Order: sequence, then C-alpha cells, then structure tokens
Amino acid sequence: MLSANNTERKSWINYDNNCDFPIQNIPFGVFKTNQNDYHIATIIGETVISIKNLEKEGYFNKINLLKHTFQEPNLNKFLEHDKSIWREVRNKIAEIFDIKNNFKTKILNQNILFDKNIKMVLPVKIGDYTDFYSSKDHATNVGKMFRDPENALLPNWLHIPVGYHGRSSSIVISGTDVKRPSGQILNKESNKPIFSKSKLLDFELEMAFITGKSNKLGESIDIKKAEDYIFGLCLFNDWSARDIQKWEYVPLGPFLGKSFNSSISPWIVTLDALEPFRIAGEKQEPEVLDYLKFNGNKNFDVQLEVQIKSLKSDPTTVSKSNFKYMYWNMAQQLTHHAINGCNIKAGDLMASGTISGPNKSEFGSMLEISWAGKESIYLNNGEERKFLKDGDTVIMKGYSQNEDLRIGFGQLRNKII
Repeated sequence: MLSANNTERKSWINYDNNCDFPIQNIPFGVFKTNQNDYHIATIIGETVISIKNLEKEGYFNKINLLKHTFQEPNLNKFLEHDKSIWREVRNKIAEIFDIKNNFKTKILNQNILFDKNIKMVLPVKIGDYTDFYSSKDHATNVGKMFRDPENALLPNWLHIPVGYHGRSSSIVISGTDVKRPSGQILNKESNKPIFSKSKLLDFELEMAFITGKSNKLGESIDIKKAEDYIFGLCLFNDWSARDIQKWEYVPLGPFLGKSFNSSISPWIVTLDALEPFRIAGEKQEPEVLDYLKFNGNKNFDVQLEVQIKSLKSDPTTVSKSNFKYMYWNMAQQLTHHAINGCNIKAGDLMASGTISGPNKSEFGSMLEISWAGKESIYLNNGEERKFLKDGDTVIMKGYSQNEDLRIGFGQLRNKII
C-alpha cells in the first residue's frame, strides 16, 4: 500500500507548496557532516532528515530490515531488500512526520533534523553503469546531422534499446567541478589527429534509474517484474566531449569522449513516488519482440529544464524537455539488459540517454541545439554559445506535477573548470 502517496497528508515540517520535496515525496540520499559522519537521509521541504538516526532511535524496529541497514555510508544494503520493505520504510517516514501524529516533540529532542553544515555525497556505491540511447527524437537528430537525413535511424534502433557500458568510477555528485578533458581530436586542416583539450564540450540531459535487488548470472528478468528491480530515479548529466567522441567512436562507440565525467543529482526519487505521473508512451512500430512487450503505462511525465550560467550571466534556460518522450521505457531497458543472462546488482545505474522532444526548444544537448555548431544561441547577457566554455555552470531541474501534487528532483549543477 502506498500510504506515503496520500495527497491529503500534511507535515509538521513547514514548506512551500511548490517545493520539490513535499511529504509525499520521501526521496533517499546520503550526506556527511563536518565530522565526516555519513548519514542515509531523506528530505521534506528544506529540512534534511537522518534516517540513520531514526533507525538508531528504534523507529523501524517493526520492519524486517537487515541489521544496521541505515548505519552504512550508502544505500546499497537498503537496496538489496524487496520492494515491499522499501515501501514500508517510506510509509513509516511519512507517518512520523505527519502533522496528525504525535512525534514532533520527540523528534525535536533527538539528533534527526539537519538544515546546514552538511554536504550531500553519492547516495549509492555504483557498481556498473549503462547508458542507453532511447530518445527517438535525439537519435533522429544525430542521424540527420551525421548520416543520411532520409534514413536517420540505424536499422536496429526500432527493435532494441541500444546502450553501452560506461565508466562508473567517474560518476560524481551535483556540485562537483568538471575538468575539461583532453584527448585526440581530428585536425580538419591536416586531416590528422592532434592532442588537445576538447573544444566541443557538451551536456546531455538525461535521467537515470538505480536498481535494487539482483538477478543471478544466467537468469533473465521478465518484463512483468522489471519494475520490482527499479528503486528510483535521479537527474543525470552525461558530459560529452564531441570532438574526442567523433574521432574515436568508430567502430566500438563512446570511450574517452564520455568516461571523463558524468554527474547525478543527490536525491533518488522512488518509483512509487512517481506513480501518479505514469502515462502511455509513443506507440512502438514495428511491433517489438515478445520479451519486450508490456502492459500498462510505463512512461512518466517529468518536466525537465537545462540552464547555463556563465561567469558573467544569470542562468539562461536553453532547453525544456520531458522524460515522457522516451521511446524505450525503463522496464524494456532493464529487461533487454538482462535478456542474455547478465546479472544486474543492487546499486547499478542505468541512464536513459539524451532526452529530446520534437521541438528545438526541447533538444537535450548543445549538439542538437546548435545543430553540430552551425547555429548560435545567446545567454541572457548576450554571450554567444555553440558549445560550453570554461566557467559555465550547467543546471538541470526536474519535477512532476498535477493539480494535487508536485514531486521534484531538486537540482543537478556542475561548473566547468
């Protein structure tokens, strides 16, 4: 039962009605104090709540958790539980902070609430990271730019969720500076490679899901059960060095043009919290193979925005897209990933691929917005951009909203140095 989603529930913690983290959200993250003490946490409004200390005080004693689940420096041990346990914990947290219940005085006398002198860190020890390529509009745009505009999609694209294995060690938390990478790029004049800093640094607007329970090596995941393996989602920036990528990607795909950095937002919003925002995705034609067929609504309406802030300008919005545009949904991505018997583990991260919509204002990368550098955009102060410059801060935001509820992801922001 998703009692945590009750839209009638009010919290004794005050927050603005348009905040990303109402009591119906209850996302999960990890912070550390000035004393380097790590806390698994959640947030209501702007108040960060130590789940670690809630566990110490016995609030979860009636839930069948592994011993000291929330005393860990990351969420991995919690992710290993079944979905029913995730729900029980989230429901209990909502109950504790419900204005109708008599926990306020007790909580205020315990070391549970934090609002400053903390730093958010990676919420999960990420084992493996896979990046998909699941936006039809994005794939079509790239195909038009670099291949045949009349046959923009490669022959396999409408049949499988295309993906590649990325580098988990270089995934960082929001707020971490991004160093402009160096590598081989093709000199247009000599038609020979040179070693240089990337001149075509780009963002990619994505979302990522974190997996929970594992499947055994050699076992696949039935699409009917795929969402039981998905704990929640965060914002994801797949930083890309386009000139390095262009020279290296044939024949095996991305390597150094991607592996230097990817970044995530600090709070993982559970799939349960997004339940009110399920919608139908685009009709898939041609018909997919049986193992990828699904029932029900598997796409989610999440409004997304990208801003660029230079050293001299206020943030300028350069894209407004939506997660609903994904052609391949998360259940299909995970099912396909494991169909060969690949073992998925708790704490793996699966990124959506660049999220672009049908209109230019909804393109999810500078590659598309500038159409491979042929067109300029201008920041609020008149500065020109085709790709990103040193000192630029890229800010990503995301939220779902209906007439009753707003569930947000906070911000993902990183500065290029």
